[in-house]
Amino acid sequence: MKPISQIASHVHASTTLAIDSMYKKMKADGLDVIGFGAGEPDFNTPANIIEAAERAMREGKTKYTPASGLLELKAAVCDRMYEDIGVSYNTNQVLIASGAKHNLFIAFSVLLDPGDEVILPAPFWVSYAEMIAMCGGVPVIVKAGEDQNFKITPEQLEAAITPKTKCLCLNTPSNPTGMIYSKEELLALAEVCVKHDLYIISDEIYYSLVYDGKKAVSVSTLDDEIRQHTILINGVSKTYAMTGWRVGYTMAEESLIKVMGNFVSHSTGAPATFAQWGAVEALRGPQDQVEVMRQAFERRRNLIVDRVNAVPDISCLKPEGAFYIMINLQKLIGKELYGVKINDSDDFANVLLNHGHVAVVPCTGFAAPEFVRLSYATSEQIINEGIDRIANFLKNA
Repeated sequence: MKPISQIASHVHASTTLAIDSMYKKMKADGLDVIGFGAGEPDFNTPANIIEAAERAMREGKTKYTPASGLLELKAAVCDRMYEDIGVSYNTNQVLIASGAKHNLFIAFSVLLDPGDEVILPAPFWVSYAEMIAMCGGVPVIVKAGEDQNFKITPEQLEAAITPKTKCLCLNTPSNPTGMIYSKEELLALAEVCVKHDLYIISDEIYYSLVYDGKKAVSVSTLDDEIRQHTILINGVSKTYAMTGWRVGYTMAEESLIKVMGNFVSHSTGAPATFAQWGAVEALRGPQDQVEVMRQAFERRRNLIVDRVNAVPDISCLKPEGAFYIMINLQKLIGKELYGVKINDSDDFANVLLNHGHVAVVPCTGFAAPEFVRLSYATSEQIINEGIDRIANFLKNA
């Protein structure tokens, strides 16, 4: 057999898979284990959205839609984004695809030629680097530590730019850090990108999950020139607890959306028709459940941050959005726990799962090997029980 492609052979499995598979096996074996890995709301999709999808199926709305998505959904996206964050686009500037992840992959696919560089602030969501490489690009990692609130500076961005740089990939609010770039911080970064004629891929999937009375700022709202350089990625998954519906969207200049539409027309086509009608209802229907979920996540954030920071030898910053915390393991690196030397977060996560029966996400794949990520998209009861277990695990080591 001839070999598979070089690109495919260099795609790495998610670094979270090993821990996740161990966690699931332990659960299947009947062990009492707690998982903090879920990157999705634990709420059910609101009933009005489910009913809209069911109604669409009963009305025969089960045929193909245009490859770039329903016009009605594009209009709903434009209206919702204008109302929520003040971004102004028309329906010719919107692409509907199968989740925010798919939209990101399409954006990288249409932007990157082999060898093009994408500046990737770290810590970053693990799939960014893999998608860039799958599209022939080169991720250029720029690290921002806890002392910077996990946010890069314009000076760091400027220093990373080369003649091969094509774009900056931003995620605010961030997975895994939960941090948010302020308007001033975004403007400083965007001005560097405009100066060097770079695209800005702005993943804003967590835009509605922001706390302490703050509001997420979209790069696209800064000024017209910056907007022309911006590819805004979003979707209904986190805001409306619709992760399995696989409906996301891109908002960008019409010329770019047209090319992205051509790309999707020859690959997947649009998401399921009835899922798109459900998304129309999500965006146009009552928004009260969005606030109910946001408030619940804010309470859980406060709880988990207080609990973690009360445990000796570990700590975390207080995130401003999303539903993750990053636990700092620096005081444990190099030490031995339960007969195992802890060299990085992979070691810690393995030992914690085996001896503490708690699953967390090691952040080696997020370019932050001295941290683990915990999701607080779970009940307060599980948060309390899980942190109790971590505290006892460390105390008895």
